[in-house]
Amino acid sequence: MINIEDIKKLREETGVSPVEIKKALAEAKGDAQKAKELLRVWGKSVAGKKTAREAKQGIIDYYLHPNAKTGVLLDIRCESDFVAKSPDFKHLAHEICLQIAAMKPLFVSEESIPEEFLDGEKKIYLEQLKDSGKPENIVVQILEGKLEKYKESISLLNQAWIKDDSKTVKNLIEETISKVGENIEVKKFVRYEI
Repeated sequence: MINIEDIKKLREETGVSPVEIKKALAEAKGDAQKAKELLRVWGKSVAGKKTAREAKQGIIDYYLHPNAKTGVLLDIRCESDFVAKSPDFKHLAHEICLQIAAMKPLFVSEESIPEEFLDGEKKIYLEQLKDSGKPENIVVQILEGKLEKYKESISLLNQAWIKDDSKTVKNLIEETISKVGENIEVKKFVRYEI
């Protein structure tokens, strides 16, 4: 049996619609934890469907650190003006601005990193590994691992979220997509520092 208190609690925790919560609780046979996990899984599948839609609306958000030496401008998009004005969307934009200020990403995603930029890093890593005495196949694996880690560190979407390192910024965006029901896209950002 589905308890109204469970629906209210899950609504507060997840922000998902009561109808979806009721479906998840029914499928989980009333187990709130299983229902919460189902909602997360469904949210990710909803987010996947939403990303195909074009995000033409949005906001320009900013963050200025209290010492006035670090600032961020963020262009974040969604599908409708209604969502762009919503508290969930504005909160997401602010969290991403804080992330950019703190973690200094250089690119929005791994796909946006130019190959020539990575070539410079490869040369540095190869120089570091050339006198290591390790076999060629091990050097290749180390090089690939270092490059992956580097790409994650400079790519905003792949960075661990500063407030909960069990999530990436991409996960944070997917959670908001499942709440608001629209595609959300970080178009670009600029970070200034003195």
